[in-house]
Amino acid sequence: MLIVNAPPVSRLNLLNAALHTIRSKGYSATTVDDICQEAGVTKGSFFHHFKTKDDLALAAVQHWEQMTGDFFASAPYHQPQDPVDRLLGYLDFRAAILTGDLPDYTCLLGTLVQETYATHPHLRAACNHAFASHIEALTRDVQAAKDLYAPEAPWSVESVGTFIQAVLQGSFIFAKAKQNPAVIRDNIDHLRRYLRDLFQQPFPVIPKEEEVHDNQQSYFTD
Repeated sequence: MLIVNAPPVSRLNLLNAALHTIRSKGYSATTVDDICQEAGVTKGSFFHHFKTKDDLALAAVQHWEQMTGDFFASAPYHQPQDPVDRLLGYLDFRAAILTGDLPDYTCLLGTLVQETYATHPHLRAACNHAFASHIEALTRDVQAAKDLYAPEAPWSVESVGTFIQAVLQGSFIFAKAKQNPAVIRDNIDHLRRYLRDLFQQPFPVIPKEEEVHDNQQSYFTD
């Protein structure tokens, strides 16, 4: 019988509360009391599991990396055989999960590192590691697509993976400023065009509105 050592419920609640609260309020504005209230635990429980807020933040980054790694690894965009289709499917998936409020779909890493990069080197390093892990997984498909469609291209697959994430992270910032995810969807559309051009893939033909109307009209009158 396989026995899995799951984290205590109170610790897991604190980690999940940190993910939500930090993305909602920012790291500096988030207090231990805020996290305890969100988690539904006492401060005594907090300090049983973590010595400081920084300790919790470091554990939260690791929790985020594991949780999102599993989430994206099990996503359906991995199914197509063509690596470009997998990359485009990744972008479709990113667009599909833009649901709920801003803290529900923005990134813990981007939120945290913007505030802590100069003052908390251990948090900056943890965020960088988590970013790199996600980019590494993504660049496996970039490498396969390059081998198939652009083997002589001078760019590196790591630079393309980083560029994709840079666009997404920058889009999250604009979404916060505008209080609207539409800018993220627009930039994902631009990423689709970029990847199709990068790998010389044909663009899907989308009929103009008047053409659709004409076709529908002829269908009903013929």
